[in-house]
Amino acid sequence: MYVNEGIRARELRVIDQNGEQLGVKSRIDALKIAERANLDLVLVAPQAKPPVARIMDHGKFKFEQQKKDREVRKNQKVIVLKEVRLSPTIDEHDYQTKLRNGIKFLEKGDKVKASIRFKGRAITHKEIGQRVLDRFAEDCKEVATVEQRAKMEGRSMFLVLQPKNEKK
Repeated sequence: MYVNEGIRARELRVIDQNGEQLGVKSRIDALKIAERANLDLVLVAPQAKPPVARIMDHGKFKFEQQKKDREVRKNQKVIVLKEVRLSPTIDEHDYQTKLRNGIKFLEKGDKVKASIRFKGRAITHKEIGQRVLDRFAEDCKEVATVEQRAKMEGRSMFLVLQPKNEKK
């Protein structure tokens, strides 16, 4: 953003601090008007013909802009994708541990990717992995909905769950 002497245009459409149009002025005249008001001349629309400049307190304007940006960042929710790795021959206790972790992630508001990596000849029995993932999705259905159904990708099969009620 160009301010005061940084503005190179010869003629500017000038708007004063109250939002009133002062018309097309030379750069020098506009700078004098801004100086008399003890404010800055800020180029707000450089692409316009002629460019538009506004008389304002540039420091205050930048501060207000930063405040708005901080407010926007504070209110946005970053969605994280957590992964829970299972195996086609997972034991019951291991499965319950992975399930607890998956539910904990979902309750925190994160998405969960449940994946199974097939090793060796286990890939010939994809239906076993499919059953494990279906069971995982079924056990998580109280806190999650299936965003992406189980599908194969290379030697892995995975599904994505998203939390039912987004954490406020």
